Amino acid sequence: MELKGRAWKYGDDVDTDVIIPARYLNTSDPAELAKHCMEDIDGEYAAKVSHGDFIVAGKNFGCGSSREHAPIAIKASGASAVIARSFARIFYRNSFNMGLPIFEAPEAVDEIGKGDLLSVDMERGTLRNETNGKEYRISPVPPFMQELVAAGGLLNYVSARRKGK
Repeated sequence: MELKGRAWKYGDDVDTDVIIPARYLNTSDPAELAKHCMEDIDGEYAAKVSHGDFIVAGKNFGCGSSREHAPIAIKASGASAVIARSFARIFYRNSFNMGLPIFEAPEAVDEIGKGDLLSVDMERGTLRNETNGKEYRISPVPPFMQELVAAGGLLNYVSARRKGK
């Protein structure tokens, strides 16, 4: 699976309360959550993100609570993936469960600028910054996790398996 889009750049320790502020957790509707994604750190993100774009951040992305609303909001906003130096453990698993691929790319993060055009090949394990021409190795996403992403998340994956698809 190949992903392509522009970079939205953030720093270290972006927690789940910044990804989707707690005041919006009275709903689990993805479209409603998307309207408020990243709003407390970047008021322009939700209105200007394009389908396929990437969130790029420093270390410990997704720290804080274990709420699944955070990867749901990112995915529903149109972002195709998150690229970071490192992720909070529970956010990592929640992301794939929700069908949002995430990639640790410590070397690349410092060299990616806001608005850079990026492409990721999940099978080959490559991240290419089309803007500066640099390519980086990332850990390939294991086939079963690619299936989770392709299905749109764990619940869809399990449902399809039960139906024999």
